[in-house]
Formats: sequence, C-alpha cells, structure tokens
Amino acid sequence: MKYIITLMLGCSLMAQQANTTQDSLTVSTVALSSVTVSALRANEDTPMAFTNVSQEELNKQNLGKDLPVLLRFLPNVVTTSDAGAGVGYTGIRVRGSDATRVNVTINGIAYNDSESHNTYWVDLPDFASSIDNLQVQRGVGTSTNGGAAFGASINLETDKASEKPYAQLASSAGSFNTFKNTVKFSTGLSKSGFELSGRLSGITSDGYIDRASSNLKGYFLQGTYSSVNTKIKALTFGGHERTNQAWYGVTADVLAVNRTYNPAGEQYDEEGMLEGYYNDQVDNYNQDHTQLHIEQRLSNSSRLSLGLNYTHGYGYYQEFYDLWYDKNVSYGGDTDYGYLKLPPLSINGQSITATENAVRKWLHNDFYAANLLYHYQKEKHNISAGAYYSSYESLHFGELMWANRADVNPGHRFYENIGKKKDGNIFYKWDVSINQKWHLYADAQLRWVDYKVSGEVAGPERFNVNDAHTFFNPKAGVLYKPNANNQFYISFAKAHKEPNRTDFENGNPVPEELNDFELGWRWKTSNAMLNANLYYMGYKNQLVLTGAIDQVGAPIRANSGDSYRRGIELEGAWAFAPHWNWQANLSWSKNRNRDKYFKRDGALEALGDTHLAFSPSLIAAQQLTYTLNDWSVSFVSKYVGEQYMGNIDAELSKLEGYLINDIQVQALLLHKENGPTLNLNLHLHNIFDTLISSNGYFYTYDDDYSVPNVVTTIEGVGYYPQAGRHFMAGLTLQF
Repeated sequence: MKYIITLMLGCSLMAQQANTTQDSLTVSTVALSSVTVSALRANEDTPMAFTNVSQEELNKQNLGKDLPVLLRFLPNVVTTSDAGAGVGYTGIRVRGSDATRVNVTINGIAYNDSESHNTYWVDLPDFASSIDNLQVQRGVGTSTNGGAAFGASINLETDKASEKPYAQLASSAGSFNTFKNTVKFSTGLSKSGFELSGRLSGITSDGYIDRASSNLKGYFLQGTYSSVNTKIKALTFGGHERTNQAWYGVTADVLAVNRTYNPAGEQYDEEGMLEGYYNDQVDNYNQDHTQLHIEQRLSNSSRLSLGLNYTHGYGYYQEFYDLWYDKNVSYGGDTDYGYLKLPPLSINGQSITATENAVRKWLHNDFYAANLLYHYQKEKHNISAGAYYSSYESLHFGELMWANRADVNPGHRFYENIGKKKDGNIFYKWDVSINQKWHLYADAQLRWVDYKVSGEVAGPERFNVNDAHTFFNPKAGVLYKPNANNQFYISFAKAHKEPNRTDFENGNPVPEELNDFELGWRWKTSNAMLNANLYYMGYKNQLVLTGAIDQVGAPIRANSGDSYRRGIELEGAWAFAPHWNWQANLSWSKNRNRDKYFKRDGALEALGDTHLAFSPSLIAAQQLTYTLNDWSVSFVSKYVGEQYMGNIDAELSKLEGYLINDIQVQALLLHKENGPTLNLNLHLHNIFDTLISSNGYFYTYDDDYSVPNVVTTIEGVGYYPQAGRHFMAGLTLQF
C-alpha cells in the first residue's frame, strides 16, 4: 500500500484557477444540445459512478495518440498499445473488463463492432479533435444502445455548432517520427441558424516496436441548423488506416535482449536462416460513417428526436506465410494446400502439398441504425422513452495473392462467409425528485438480438451460427442529499450480453449475466471534492479473457461460470494553495473466478477461487498542477498493479505492476482579442525511462507426444513492451 500515498489521478480534472476546484461529476457537466445524448447519460442526481470529460480536457491530451490513451488517467482504467507508443491499435479496460465489454456510443449510435464487440479507434484517426464532450460510466450504467456495458460505457458527443467562425491549424511532432497535422474550420452560426464545420487529420508514426508504423487519415464534416423548436445535425466522418502488424508480442527471453523485436513478415531460407521481411505485412481498413439527427420541441416540457446512421467498412490484413517457419515453428498449417483450398499439384512426379504464400483476409461490412427518443421534463419528473434498431451485414473472405508453388490465379478465394445481426431495444427511464433531499431513479430496457453466420472460415472449415436472445435489463437507485456539500446513493442494475463472433469460433458459448450493486458518496466544497464508490459485480457465465490470442492478436474468451468483481473507487481534487491544484484517484478491487477447475498433465484439478485475467487489484493515478497566468505545468503519475494474464493463477502468467510518470506543459503564447491565438502543448512521457509491458498473453497446451503415454501441460507467455522516455510537442493556431 506504499503506492497509495505517492500515486493517484489527474486528467479527468484539469487544474483550474488557484482558488477553485472543478468537480468532474457536476461542474464540468456540459449543457447538452442533443436530447438523445442526454437521455443515455447520467447527471449529478443519478445514483451511479461516472466521469465527464470536456473538449478542453481532451485537447490538453490530444497530440496524436489514440482516444483510449487520452483517457488513461481516469479511475479504474488501464490502456494498452500494440506499437508501444499510443499510435495505431490501442485498447482500454475498465474495472478489468476489456473493450469488447465496454459499450461505446457516438451521438447515441452504437460504435462497437456488431460481431467482435470491439472498438477500433485506429479507424477514426484524431477523432478526439471532433469530440465536444464525453462521459464514462463505470459498471452497467444507464440503459444504452448496442451491447450491454459489462465494465463501463463511453458516451461521446461530437462538436456543437460554433457561434463564431474560425479556422484552426494544429501540428504536433515527437519521438519515433510521430507527426500529427489537423485542419479545422467553422463558418459560425448564421442569422438563419445554419453552420458548417469540418476537420482533416493526418497522423504518421514509426512506432516504438520494429516495423510497427502507422499511416492514418481522418475526416469530419458537419452541417447544423437550429431554430427555436427544431435542431438538425447532418454529419459524415471516418478514416483510413494502414498499419504494419504489431500484434505478435515477444517472449520473455526476447524481451530481455530486444524489447522492440517484431516477427511480423519474417522470411527464412530452407535452413531456417532469416533472409529478410515481407514489406506488405499490413492492416489496411477504411471506415465511413454518415449520421442525421433531428430534434423537435413538442412543448415547453417535451421533445422528440430521431437519429439515423449508416456505416460502411472495408479493408483487409495482408500476411506472408513462410514455409520453413510454418513447418518448424508455428505449425499453423497456413502453407498447406488444404488450408488454401487448392487442388493437388504434381511436378515431375513429386506431389506438392504446401507452398509459401501471401494472402489478403478481407472484411466488408454495412451497419444501419435508427434511434427514436421521447423526452419529458417538468417540475419533479424527468422521463425518457426510446427505441433503437440496427442491422449489420458482413462479408468475410480470403484471397490468395501469391504462391511460389501453386497453379492458381491470383485472387483465388479460399474461404468466404456472411454474418448478419439484428439488434433492437426499447427502454423507459424515470427520474423523480421526491423533495430537495431525496431522488429516485428507475430504468428498464428490453433488448433482443439475432445473429447468424453461414459459410466457411480459413481452413477451410464450415462455420455456422444461429443465435437469438431476448434480455430484460432493469435498473433502480436512490440518491440522498442531506445538504449542499454531500450526496449519498445506492443502486442496482442487471445486464445481459451475447457472445461475439470469436467466442463462437472457439467453442459453444452462452450469454453472460451481471448483477451490479453500487454504493457511493460525493462531497465537495469551494476548493475540494471527493467521490467514493463501492461496487459489487456478480457474474454468471462471464466471458473472461483466457489470456490466449488468435492469429490476429484478438483475445480469446471463455465462459467462466460464477465470478465477481468488487472494489472501491476514490476520486478527489484539492486546490490547496494559490496556483496549486492536486487531483487523484485510487481503485482497489478483488476480481475472482469461483471454484475454478483446470486440467493439468491430464488430471482435473480443483483450483478454488482464482484471479480473473487482466484485472489488477490496485490502479491509481495523480496529477499535481501549478498554474500561473497563461502557463501550467503538471506532474502526472499512473500506477497499475500486478495482474495475472490467465485464470489459473500460474506464476508464469503474472504481468508485473508498473509506475510511469509524465510532465505536461500547456501555455497560451499568443492571445489577441478578436484575433489569433497560439497554444503550446508539451508532453514528456515516462520521464524516468521505466521499462514496462502493459499487456501480454498466456496460453497452455498438452504435450502428449514427447513421452509415450504421458501428458504434460506446457505454459507459454508473451508481452507487449511499451516505449521508455519519449515526447510529443504541439502548436495550435486559431484565427
């Protein structure tokens, strides 16, 4: 517990004026323009744990790293980066739950991929530059659209209309040849109520890991119309990412001698000597979103809103499969004719059964969504009722691009399958203030999903899914305010969640069920605040990370029977002296599988209660900020405790805890009234050059070949090393 004194958080609360402290749960709440967004969010009277993050706070962090990395200092949050420096593929875990179980919405529309349930922020480069505000609800939270929140929900609202016209240029540069350039503009709100705004972004980086470069392009274009009774927002946004693959990790032996090693695309001769690397070992994907939101005031107390969305995604990852490596190291069978669905080949009487090859594995998908919401607010009552429906269709197929020993035309398809998913829900929320001290909250959601897959997967193997469920998710709570400085609350929420595509590919999964109990206290004064939240999350058939990963680095999950997460989250801030502000958070938790069994060396063992994978017991952070006039300097720390990468408490699977420290400098270099402004933002990351791995994998397999009639369970691990000391610096010029 020695770290409790020296650590804890900051970035959810940025340093304010010397004699004030901003409560991220109350004061920083933005007056939302969208009734759809506000209906999915918690407010200061909602009995649950949440944190609001404003555009200003995001801008202080946004120098090119992915959105999860910008949120890394929030309570009970752990982030990861495949390329090691926050650009490219990144991930987020909240309360130990990975991104597949963190619900994300953009303007009320579900963003999680319908099949994998994941969120690929690399497909929306620099999207933080177009976010007006966001809210992170820990636990189940309020009813939302898309899959249930089993660890947290993240609700984003894009830029609001600007009253005044502006043009903005933002550029940043830093270690590993990282560059970000952003152009933004707004016409300002005309007298007739129209505004047009947009953004173009480009981000490039070599990455910390060898051959882990990223080339990212993002865009955002939005038109708005506002009148007394009507608001319309039409927008399109998206991006194109081309990243070299960095999802392989490294073994412990390699980590000790070459932290940046990346085996992607290695080419060997017949003797197993490394000859070079395949240049196009890449992930290449485009994602385009179009949304229309219409809000109509029906009366002084009621509003109706409609949201429509179409998302189109298309792209591939391209890989080279080396014959020597496949036959002597990986044993994956990716070079076999059977895997490639090739006819037999004979050359000079010799039967050919395998070939080196390069393939593209494609995904084309289309996602349609509609959201209808009615909101009523009058005197003591605040009521929201909504309906949501989405339709998703995906085409997965593999193409053989090249083979050195095969009589086949380029573009030969060796597998193809189609996935279709329907997702809908209706919900009703009711907030009522009994009096000035007592506030009641009730929320009920009925959700149904239907998921089908038909065709073949790489192998080729038949792959068929026909899965349908109806879930009822009730929530209720009460909040008590004895005075202006204190709030106490208690709440209960139930959630259900269906398996994802990878779960079906790896077994016969069943849906998860969660009962979430929350008990909290919020306290604030003119110069300090403290939020304390106790939680107990009881799971049935939780789809926990096993520690293993598939061929593209995606985590493999399995139903765990009964399990739980319980803990306490503390979040506070204190303006303790003129110009000085300190913010911090601390999360302590216990995360366990109940009565875990494991088959080791051919015999079934009862392990009792074991740690849940990737669920550190202690997470903490702090930010100490000094502000003077237009300058601020912050010392920021993040601690993540030891965690297991598997569920069987194997010593080999332990991922060491780590502490990293940053220095952040913000300065307003130029400010002219009705003229240009120039801002400086400097980040020195990991200033003590600490060598850490924020993520990894753990696997087991049974060896029944080495010794006749003897089964030996073999364990293996890999790690994703993160960058040591590095920096980013940026300038933002606005006219």
